[in-house]
Amino acid sequence: MEPISSPVEMFFFPFVGGGHQIPMIDMARMFAAHGAESIIISTPKHALSFRETILRDQQLGRRIFIEILLLPENIDIADTDMSAIPVTDTSMLQEPLKKLLLQRKPDCIVHDMFHHWAADAIGNLELDIPRIVFNGNGCFANCARENISKFKPHEKVDSKYEPFVVPGLPNRIEMTRSQLPVTRIVEDNMRKSKENCYGVVVNSFYELEPAYVEQFRKGNKAWIVGPVSLYNRNIADKAERGKKAAVDEQSILGWLDSKPPNSVLYISFGSSPRFAPQQVLELAYGLQASNQAFIWVIRDVFKGDGTWFLSEFEEKMKESEQGLIINGWAPQLLILEHGSVGGFMTHCGWNSTLEGVSCGVPMITWPISAEQFYNEKLVTDVLKIGVRVGSLDWLWWNMEPRVSVGRDMVEAAVKRLMGGGEEGGEMRKKARLIGEMAKKAVEGGGSSYVDAIALINELEDRRRINK
Repeated sequence: MEPISSPVEMFFFPFVGGGHQIPMIDMARMFAAHGAESIIISTPKHALSFRETILRDQQLGRRIFIEILLLPENIDIADTDMSAIPVTDTSMLQEPLKKLLLQRKPDCIVHDMFHHWAADAIGNLELDIPRIVFNGNGCFANCARENISKFKPHEKVDSKYEPFVVPGLPNRIEMTRSQLPVTRIVEDNMRKSKENCYGVVVNSFYELEPAYVEQFRKGNKAWIVGPVSLYNRNIADKAERGKKAAVDEQSILGWLDSKPPNSVLYISFGSSPRFAPQQVLELAYGLQASNQAFIWVIRDVFKGDGTWFLSEFEEKMKESEQGLIINGWAPQLLILEHGSVGGFMTHCGWNSTLEGVSCGVPMITWPISAEQFYNEKLVTDVLKIGVRVGSLDWLWWNMEPRVSVGRDMVEAAVKRLMGGGEEGGEMRKKARLIGEMAKKAVEGGGSSYVDAIALINELEDRRRINK
């Protein structure tokens, strides 16, 4: 068999939201580290957030590049906070993408599920380019969503808070109608993306959810290649992942170094949630009452004017040395992997969930939207490495914010996980074991490593056959 004269050329076309762009950049870097040529397709504005990281990879000899899609003059695509239905329209990129595909004819294109129009765009070119979808969820969430859509158990209960069992899953999973996503347009776009695609890449690892990987693969050709966050191996990559941190990472690490092992609770709700000011107040009072050391990342996304309170609270926590508040972007990976961090209060976005898992940190789950209630079930009911804070209602970001979790609920969840009891200790042990499995999965011979190499080899074989 003749050798391949040049590396497999893979296009990566991320969506414009941080939670979708970040893992696809990690994935492109991972495939380049495995010998492929990775081309990241972006716009002038969005490429700025990862340009320095790509330059560092190029200096290591990796074949990874950025292709900029030129837009009409004075037009750019805004970062989405997933607050509108449908989410940010990126279809203006269709014609520039077609031109690039005709010019380069890559061995495949991996695109985000929200670029659902890419299916028609690529199909209309009549080019034999495998189209691979990245949907940003784990296998458990995908299986739960598919079975609820197929069997409709939520239509057989009398109220939105009456539990029902999700049929056809390896574990007994109970949910309520109040926890289910109501974004039919988004669900339709996901379905359109998958129609007639070559396959799906998933940011997960087999050992995390083996029964659900097997179930997902019954209906999908899939490569399980994560956790892709683990390909960020130097401090600069971790500190600048997504955006430049709002606070110098050394000052954060210095604060963490001053705390005992497993004593700090890290709190972050991703890049999109908007809480009512009263909800922020309840969270703050619950944290204060718990007497637990914490780092709380507050991005400028809260509805209403709570500045006066947060400034006062921040000063009080600084004086007592109980808490450190970061206003803006935080180096999440650096924080989670620090030995003093013993818990993670999270909105259960899949990236955050997987990063917590990869760092071996148990969680306090506070799902809000998207597929986050599914992820909570994986963490608490399947893996048993998390404590529910008690949120019950699925909320789209542009819905009127309200108080869903009181200060007593916050305090109770923090003490349950971080208070030194047997239950929290067992969760921490399980989380550490799973974290070790995650690291082994991406190393040579690990399950995710093998899947990534298998995809590269398959694309090489296609090129030989079609030569």
